[in-house]
Amino acid sequence: MDKNLKKFLSYETYSRAQILDDHTVEVQTKDGELFNITSDVAKYSSDEYKAYVLHLIEFIFDRNFSDDKEQMVNRITSDFLRNAVPALGMDYGNRMPERVRIGQRIRELREKKRMEARDLALLTGIDAANLSRIEQGKYSTGIDILSRICVVLDAHLDLISNDKNR
Repeated sequence: MDKNLKKFLSYETYSRAQILDDHTVEVQTKDGELFNITSDVAKYSSDEYKAYVLHLIEFIFDRNFSDDKEQMVNRITSDFLRNAVPALGMDYGNRMPERVRIGQRIRELREKKRMEARDLALLTGIDAANLSRIEQGKYSTGIDILSRICVVLDAHLDLISNDKNR
């Protein structure tokens, strides 16, 4: 194995990439979110090449990791092109539906109070652009920010069951 390749493969990454099938690579980011990439890397016969590409994917995910998932996906896609990663596309992560649901609920509560987004942003100390991304489900946010939004909207931050039968 080439010395430079060996050195690159020894570089520790937080993300983990694995081949799921002939057309899919799954990547788990450092925050645990899963992303699927359409790629034919599984079809290559060289295990060394597969290991290189998977590690390169992990490296690119680590380098571009962000709470702004839309921006993160765009940067990763560009990095794939620059580094000749055999990828045809990728999704926005397995948490996207939940981000969208929460964002829609925040917008619904804000509009019910007849509050403009810029006013909610000002009252919570959140950048207006980030609030917009939160409401659109494009930004992954933490409990502290969600708590500040809830205080202003006079709402509770609550955990609810995923069981749809309840």
